[in-house]
Amino acid sequence: MKHLFIVFFFLVASSLFAQNKYIVKGKIKGSENGEVLVGVSVGVKELPQQGSFSDAAGNYSITLPTGEYSLIFKLLGYNIKEVKLKLDKDKTYNIELEAEVVSLEAVEITARRADENVKNVQSGVDKLEIETMNKIPVLLGERDILKTLQLLPGVQSAGEGNTGFYVRGGSNDQNLILVDNAVVYNPSHLFGFFSTFNSNAVDNMSIYKGSMPAQYGGRLSSTLDVNMKDGDLKNYHATGGIGLISSNVTFEGPIQKERSSFIVSARRTYADALARLVGVEQVKGSKLYFFDLNAKLSYVLSNKDKLTFSAYYGKDKLGLDKVVMIDWGNTIASLKWNHIFTPKAASATSFSFTDYTYNVSVDLTTGLKVVSHIKDFNLNQEFSFYPNERNTIKAGFTSIYRAVVPGDLSSKDPTQLKITPYTHRYSWDNAIFAANDMKLHDRAELSYGVRLSSFSVLGGGDYYNFADNAITDTIQTRNGQFLKTYWSVEPRVSFAYQLNDVSSLKAAYTRTTQNLHLLSTSNLSSPTDRWIASTNYIKPEIANQVSVGYFRNFSNNMFEFSAELYYKDLRNQIDYKDGADVRAKEIIETELLFGKGRAYGLELFLKKRFGRFNGWVGYTLSRTEKQIDNINDNKWYVANQDRTHDLSVVGIYDLNKKWTLSATWVFATGNPMTFPSGKYVVDGHAIYYYEGRNKYRAPSFHRLDLGAICTLKKTKKYTSELAFSVYNAYGRKNPYMFGFRQNEYDKSKSESYMIYLFSVIPSISWNFKF
Repeated sequence: MKHLFIVFFFLVASSLFAQNKYIVKGKIKGSENGEVLVGVSVGVKELPQQGSFSDAAGNYSITLPTGEYSLIFKLLGYNIKEVKLKLDKDKTYNIELEAEVVSLEAVEITARRADENVKNVQSGVDKLEIETMNKIPVLLGERDILKTLQLLPGVQSAGEGNTGFYVRGGSNDQNLILVDNAVVYNPSHLFGFFSTFNSNAVDNMSIYKGSMPAQYGGRLSSTLDVNMKDGDLKNYHATGGIGLISSNVTFEGPIQKERSSFIVSARRTYADALARLVGVEQVKGSKLYFFDLNAKLSYVLSNKDKLTFSAYYGKDKLGLDKVVMIDWGNTIASLKWNHIFTPKAASATSFSFTDYTYNVSVDLTTGLKVVSHIKDFNLNQEFSFYPNERNTIKAGFTSIYRAVVPGDLSSKDPTQLKITPYTHRYSWDNAIFAANDMKLHDRAELSYGVRLSSFSVLGGGDYYNFADNAITDTIQTRNGQFLKTYWSVEPRVSFAYQLNDVSSLKAAYTRTTQNLHLLSTSNLSSPTDRWIASTNYIKPEIANQVSVGYFRNFSNNMFEFSAELYYKDLRNQIDYKDGADVRAKEIIETELLFGKGRAYGLELFLKKRFGRFNGWVGYTLSRTEKQIDNINDNKWYVANQDRTHDLSVVGIYDLNKKWTLSATWVFATGNPMTFPSGKYVVDGHAIYYYEGRNKYRAPSFHRLDLGAICTLKKTKKYTSELAFSVYNAYGRKNPYMFGFRQNEYDKSKSESYMIYLFSVIPSISWNFKF
């Protein structure tokens, strides 16, 4: 703790060298609806070399010497605004820009500055533009930000139709997913075919896969930071869509004009209603649907204070009448207070709650029921300081109390079913951080910081010591007892050097730790996958990542290109012994093995950002391996998430004012598989022989999706459109899972068979806004 305060003091002290300079700061909004505007250029007429851009919250800040100036505010699609001011002290100017009345072709308003690819000090950062995402062809007409995310280099799909994703060789659970600062543990509906994110409720999102800022922690591979929309402060709106499998609707507007607003968004599938049309009685009583609800309230308390409350509730139900029922879902709530102390200091305080729960009920003779959940109570504090034009300092802390219930089992007839109660696990996760973005000179920028984290294993049940996967002794603990605390120092540093106005070199080093682990023996997303926390025996996972990259823009920022190399060293990695059962075992440690890993690769990205035709090509060449004791003769083997080649091609073409056409083509090396190499029979029982872990691969994956949007009507107050899509246009039979069976003609032989889910799937949906 002492050392971190020394570091923080150094950050502040090293920055306070500018004198007789003052800060002009404020928020930029659109005059029509009061929503914040991102990427607004703020220039100084008298000092052409000075300038800034508004951030994701619409805030801008610029430091200038004493004097009189004219600030110029510009954003494509809005009228230019000029503000004259006399600067003799720090001042705040909130700005409203009016939308241009003149009709322009191919106007694109994005959530990022045009040259951010080159000038941003962070590498391995991508920001999804919701407007672009809505034009990409999708499965069954359901727009999905997570599947769009998988089209970026370094982000790979976990499987056919799956919203799960791997980032730079990390597993699915190594991605931190935040919605308005609240953690999401299962971001999928219907076993991963759809995500929990309703695109109509999302304002912006960023994924950090390389140089992760110091305020983020707790996962090894990436942070996906999703911000929900604030409601319109001036006017009421409704947005929605009706598709073949689901419908959604969103309402927003002011509670008190200019002061407070609301937004409510709801979505539901009706696959269960279609199932009732089937003649089979058992199918008629089946349930197969999900629904979710987003809500957000925003209050502008003063020109220095803003309060927001956001909530999400989602539920999936899947079952056959009187046989089995599975339901799972997320409940999330977040309260955030933003306060501006001075133009040079601001604060963001948030408290969030997360509850991920699943229930499995089997209505047979035993009436077996399993209930599991994971709950978080999270307090987060972040301070921002702007001492001068060359430094931006952030510091703060986060504290999370977590309860994990791996699975409470019950039965109507305990005598016929042995019930093993699972031990509830509790932990306290804390961290403090400090970071500084420093502009060294006109062409060089440095971002450096440190995160000091502690993870405390709390008592409330029995813990164990092990040797050779066997229990050696039992540790009895009382509620609230500190059993063990893991400390970790996580430095973060990024450096960018501009070679010229259109190109730059970047390098970064990031250390991260993870104390929450998802146990699953399958690549498929399942609500019953088991979350466990670090214990006295299961140690925190650790990753050290280095990356270097070259970034270049062409044709006045119309094209952007990047090439990044990365290497990731992984410690305390977890895998499962052969034949492990991670769901049924109460003492799961007896099924686990530990070791190390490594991931390395090359990412290439070329994007066209403007014009009637735009899109991108992303390619990743990578390798992910593990070395685990007692697996594969202690030799390195490819991990489940290894993909040698991963290619995505996206094209969007505005044919005319009425039609927009789109297409995506993806290719990926097949998943690593563990197949038996032979079989022999002993006493009438077949015994399979395996040469090693993940020695084989599934066939390569590739798919073409096509889309078209027809604008039926578009005015200032009303928009109506039809969206057509064809998923898997040429009917590729991509593998979903594999099984084994006896050969039909020779019972002494076994053969594998492939299960695939989708052939050609056309869909149509109607979307509206007024």
